[in-house]
Amino acid sequence: MNCEHQIIAVDLFCGVGGLTHGLTRAGVQVRIGVDLDPACRFPLEANNSAKFIEADVAELDPSEIASVFEASEISLLAGCAPCQPFSSYSQSARRNGPHDDWELLSSFSELVLAVRPTLVTMENVPPLQKQQIFRDFVSALDEAGYFVDFAVVDGRNIGLPQQRQRLVLVASLLGPITIPESAKPPVTVRDAISDLPPIEAGTADLNDPLHASASLSELNLERIRHSKPGGTWRDWPEEIVAACHKRSTGSTYPSVYGRMEWDKPSPTMTTQCYGFGNGRFGHPEQDRAISLREAAMLQSFPKDYDLVAPGATINFNVLGRMIGNAVPVLLGEFIGEILVEHVRTHDDKLG
Repeated sequence: MNCEHQIIAVDLFCGVGGLTHGLTRAGVQVRIGVDLDPACRFPLEANNSAKFIEADVAELDPSEIASVFEASEISLLAGCAPCQPFSSYSQSARRNGPHDDWELLSSFSELVLAVRPTLVTMENVPPLQKQQIFRDFVSALDEAGYFVDFAVVDGRNIGLPQQRQRLVLVASLLGPITIPESAKPPVTVRDAISDLPPIEAGTADLNDPLHASASLSELNLERIRHSKPGGTWRDWPEEIVAACHKRSTGSTYPSVYGRMEWDKPSPTMTTQCYGFGNGRFGHPEQDRAISLREAAMLQSFPKDYDLVAPGATINFNVLGRMIGNAVPVLLGEFIGEILVEHVRTHDDKLG
């Protein structure tokens, strides 16, 4: 799906490059990725042609972005502001109410209005669309002359081997733009990760240090041995059930300490997706939690996507956060295809 006019992009809140990689696959040229986390520099630059800028988006000078777009006919400002305040997985956010991270969407809006790129895209968690800050964002785009569309995209419908719903917004100065329906065949856990070599809990594949699984205590090893794919801790013998689950309040958390099922999409990858006790993150048949590589592949990253430099220490907390927070590559590609096709339909107008 090529168009005559090249889209030049800047990816704000770029993380490890999931959105950048997907946009690139679709034919968008991403030149800059911006993120506050220095750990994102290596994966962004090692797997993409983009340059990494370590910066707080809230403090970014619009001229730094405008300079990237100089002499480019079609510019794109893309981004995914941190979404923890709206996440259904963030109980602390629900307790604490409004969060400073919400204001990052306002920072994104201010940059859009200052730079006026041809195209804008943003993705986030679905509950954001009910917030006033999102309505203000859409109104600001509309008043600035952008045509806007947004929709909740189910990852399973675009070929993602994961249950993941995301709010996607696209905007254009060229004309009306629409997020199309998609209904690709389902992709399963088996499709995504079954060809990886087996490993044991607490070990890593010698040929791929990211194919590493967190260690398990003897008790949790016993628990996972009694866990059925798609089952719950209720399948266990009484003597190994956690005390918190025996209480009435614990009965509402059946998906923790669970195994995935081979022939279904995985649950949503979170920042704690490497932990057996943090959700249904047990491997379908091996007695361990999924590896970091498997988590990345369920996020649709290629098997050879480098997340750490050769010889670097594998830190499960850091890498779990980076993988769980990433934009799935396939979602980035889906968005990129929408934008490329949109520009193609306006080639005659652009000359």
